[in-house]
Amino acid sequence: MTALRKMLLPLLAACALLLTSCSASIKDYAQAQPALDIFTYFAGDTVAYGMVQDYSHKQTRRFTAKIQGDVVADTLTLHEDFVYDDGEKQTRVWHIRKLADGRYTGTAGDIIGTATGQSAGNAFNWKYVMDVKSGGSTYRLTFDDWIYQQDEQHLFNVTSLRKFGVEVARVTLFFEKK
Repeated sequence: MTALRKMLLPLLAACALLLTSCSASIKDYAQAQPALDIFTYFAGDTVAYGMVQDYSHKQTRRFTAKIQGDVVADTLTLHEDFVYDDGEKQTRVWHIRKLADGRYTGTAGDIIGTATGQSAGNAFNWKYVMDVKSGGSTYRLTFDDWIYQQDEQHLFNVTSLRKFGVEVARVTLFFEKK
């Protein structure tokens, strides 16, 4: 079995690298309209509706989130209150800082290290690492959020959750500005 593992690990790593190298670039959206400014969009009250899907794309959870955004100078603070279909509640407070050239950094209490993001046109790409509890275990996963502005009131968000470069779950969200 050890020899099989030694053969499979490099193959899986190569496949993961190949799959991630084929992903979209934020530059692909530079001309897409309407232009997304996350500070403008998330200032005030927003509500989100979402679902989690496992690696086979089976829906495993649904949730709603109420989001309150406050902008002070170059920082957006997002207070997110989630309620899941099983009754679990979760709160996250993001502190997102706007840098030059459409780049952003952010922190939150349950995020490992610093999140990084970039915007162009109607898109915003946000990447971070978080420990996720599932089935009595905790998994350190990499999140790759892609947020797209539909119109002044609506955003779509698709997030890939990865472990060792392999997608293990997906989150889909719809935001509505109140």
